[in-house]
Amino acid sequence: MSRKNSDGVKGCMNQMNNRGNTADPSSRGESKNRPSQMDSAGATSQHRSNENGKEAARERRTASGENAEKMTKNTKSDEVQNSKPNNSTSGEGSSNQPSQSAPMDTSDASSVVSSLGTSPKSKEQWTTYPIQKLKTMQDLSREFNPLLAKKEHTILIDMEWIRRGVIVPHQGTHVWDSHHVKLPHLYSHAPPSRWEVTRHALHRLTKGSNSIGDVQTAIMSYNSRNKDNWTFEALYYYVQRLPRMENNLHLLIPKMAKLALDLPELIQKPIPLLRQQQNQGITMSQQQISCLLANAFFCTFPHRNDTKPNSEYANYPTINFSRCYTDHITLKLYMRRYVSKPEGLVTFERISIPTSQLPQWKTQKVPLTNLHISPEGSIEEEGTGMLQVDFASKYIGGGVLGSKLFQEEILFLMSPELIVARLFTEKLADNECLKITGPQMYSFTSGYSKSFLWAGPYYDRTKRDNWKRRYRQIVAIDALDFKNPKEQYTEDNIKRELNKAFVGFHGDVKTAIATGNWGCGAFKGDPKLKALIQLMAAAVNERDMAYFSFGNKELAKEIQSMHEILTINKVTVDKLYNWLKEFSRHNAREHHLPKDLYGFISEKIGHMASLL
Repeated sequence: MSRKNSDGVKGCMNQMNNRGNTADPSSRGESKNRPSQMDSAGATSQHRSNENGKEAARERRTASGENAEKMTKNTKSDEVQNSKPNNSTSGEGSSNQPSQSAPMDTSDASSVVSSLGTSPKSKEQWTTYPIQKLKTMQDLSREFNPLLAKKEHTILIDMEWIRRGVIVPHQGTHVWDSHHVKLPHLYSHAPPSRWEVTRHALHRLTKGSNSIGDVQTAIMSYNSRNKDNWTFEALYYYVQRLPRMENNLHLLIPKMAKLALDLPELIQKPIPLLRQQQNQGITMSQQQISCLLANAFFCTFPHRNDTKPNSEYANYPTINFSRCYTDHITLKLYMRRYVSKPEGLVTFERISIPTSQLPQWKTQKVPLTNLHISPEGSIEEEGTGMLQVDFASKYIGGGVLGSKLFQEEILFLMSPELIVARLFTEKLADNECLKITGPQMYSFTSGYSKSFLWAGPYYDRTKRDNWKRRYRQIVAIDALDFKNPKEQYTEDNIKRELNKAFVGFHGDVKTAIATGNWGCGAFKGDPKLKALIQLMAAAVNERDMAYFSFGNKELAKEIQSMHEILTINKVTVDKLYNWLKEFSRHNAREHHLPKDLYGFISEKIGHMASLL
């Protein structure tokens, strides 16, 4: 870890270990037993549902057969567990036949009453589209295209064997060039090669119990150039802070070292870099991912420690854990590899849409699609099977290997397999996103930033598709960072965010989108504007939306009301876009922030109605 990051990391570890010394999360409108989150810009968000939200989720997901029995048994367990029943067996909207989203049916909107937002004192209710009607990956499983070994999709496992239910590495010829990941075991310059030194050091760690000093000695033996820059203070401090019964590093380190040494056997073909303006995908096994992450923990990847502006990987996130040894959540991932040994696949897909193929927003005469909105629940749980939005940094994963603990970082800690994307994903451009299909969740968390806590293991029973990928799909889209909040209302910035959301929501399979206050924290985004932008992008992509306002009931009511007004008055995307441009021009003439955006739009709707 670099010395300048040590103090910040210590702060994070204090947050993780002092479980009883954090602020009461219920004061922010969240359940005490459920996590909260922020986007990578710092937007607060409720991360897990309260009791009403959990009940709604149970109603949405119809259990059947063995899964229902498991769910009943698991509720008696002392540990936090998750059982995901199959929602494709019964109930409205559960057909596997292809189905597109339809505009909101306003004729029966008043009859669709949700208890979301209900207060025990006020019994307050409002209407919202039922979440059980939103399409999920399982509902549309027949529309998912099979994996194809084509030029732009690299598959690291043998497809012939996986059809027989066996996962084995696909064999190929390794290369060492600027288009592929430079793997540690291929780094062989002057003898003894760096890999020989690395292999010898890690082999020693596989023998018996090891101290943190042993780990430090091993890592620095093949990273000697960084001896004056890296400090292991945070790792020492972390271990000291661990309760004695939870300190299993002496058992974990040998297993991780063995896993890292399996690299030449598990990765037998080149891993392409997902570079800017190229549509490329990579599919690999969970075991291969865990091997790559074990190597990241031991800082074995060559050429990835220099982050200077003109360095070879300046446009890529860091991957070696030289900056972070803070979370035993990630470490527990490796331990679980030897307990449960998940045998699935995960696909990482960079999507780039040329500017010429982006929508002409002023001509999009399409109505808004259905919206389910709730101040309760979370993207990850209630949004299971939907396209889940990662409020991302343009450098994928944000500060997950540093000291930040916002929405994206917490998401990556809950599903550590996502971290491997940092190995091969170049910085996202304005017309790009990254989609990850099939990652597994391993942890419950609570809080965010300074109140972040690891809440316990998560037993992921989400079903898998025909290619052994979990029915979980995440899309990383990065919002703009507005130093001056007024800047977000300019026509150029509105269009940029519309295009970014469009790229993220684009796809042939029209599952619903699970999202929330994207880019509305330290990036200073206006959640009302961001909600409209995401609704417009969803409409052009013919997708419904589930929006979680993370405990903010007033915001949920305002967005719901605005959506209802727009749909009842048949306001299409092009009309709404023109109003946003007009609001932008109005804002440019003001020396202070103008009146409320939704008030401005309501006036436009009233004027439009008066002309009819």
